[in-house]
Amino acid sequence: MRIKPDQLAAELKKGLKPVYFITGDEPLQLGEKADEIRKAARLAGYDNREVITVDAHFDWSQLAFLADSMSIFSDKKIIDLRMPSGTPGIDGAKALIAYCARVQEDNLLLITAGKLASAALKTRWFEALDKQGVVIQVWPLEGQDLVNWLRQRLQQRGLSTDTDGLRLLTSRVEGNLLAAAQEIEKLYVLYGTGSLSQQQIFEVVADSSRYDVFNLIDSVLSDREDRIVKILSGLRGEGVAAPVVLWALAREARSLIKIKWAIAAGQSRDLVYKNNQIWDKRKQLVSHALNRLSDKDLTRILLLGAKADRQIKGQQSGDAWETLREICFKFVIAR
Repeated sequence: MRIKPDQLAAELKKGLKPVYFITGDEPLQLGEKADEIRKAARLAGYDNREVITVDAHFDWSQLAFLADSMSIFSDKKIIDLRMPSGTPGIDGAKALIAYCARVQEDNLLLITAGKLASAALKTRWFEALDKQGVVIQVWPLEGQDLVNWLRQRLQQRGLSTDTDGLRLLTSRVEGNLLAAAQEIEKLYVLYGTGSLSQQQIFEVVADSSRYDVFNLIDSVLSDREDRIVKILSGLRGEGVAAPVVLWALAREARSLIKIKWAIAAGQSRDLVYKNNQIWDKRKQLVSHALNRLSDKDLTRILLLGAKADRQIKGQQSGDAWETLREICFKFVIAR
């Protein structure tokens, strides 16, 4: 059974499942959801916990051994399996399928894993976990989801702020939930409970936002000039390689050209989006860009990309990052 992270608390109140699988690349949510499950399990009498971590030398027979072994401390046991790579491999897949085929009521298997590839959702081992227990996928929070999370986190500490304060807090911690939680704790320690002004947040909360190239792409598609400047600066400051940024921008330009041509050839927009893996969350962004950008605009972007590529390779003078910035604004300011 698959549920959203914010549905876990209600699900745990209904009773424990024999298997919980939490996967994703957002460490704070991953850790906190695992903590919720461990706490509920301890309250239900699962007093013993065995922690095993899957690495290159891991022997998957340990899982069956732990499942069958008795503890001198408690009849009930949590098997806490950490799988950083997000995939169990051939031996692991067999072990997980075998475990799910004969789950024992005195064992609770908690698996935390890295982000899954979409293909993994169709594997037998994933389907076995999904059938026997609860699957939770955690994602980095963005936009209104992040704002709502910050508001709730503040409320948990007896804090509140107005729209401007939330906007400032969001801009300073975006892409870094761990820093967000720490900054809210800092605000609580300094000011106690109550309402926070924008100035108080400005003086206390450090700019610890983190971005990746996909945040940049979303910003250029949505025509967000302010975010483009901040994200580009953040990527450069964090040491992201210029070729990676160029790859993402050029890939998006080529994708938009391909989509434009397919629609112009008479294919339905929904079919073209499906064929190019443009899912619900991105449809509005892509549509916005298609309405704004002509074929000529996208060709200019690719020509600038060739210039940036030569600068990166030292074949042409100039700052490649400045050219990357120019490319971003070509997406935004079509001429």
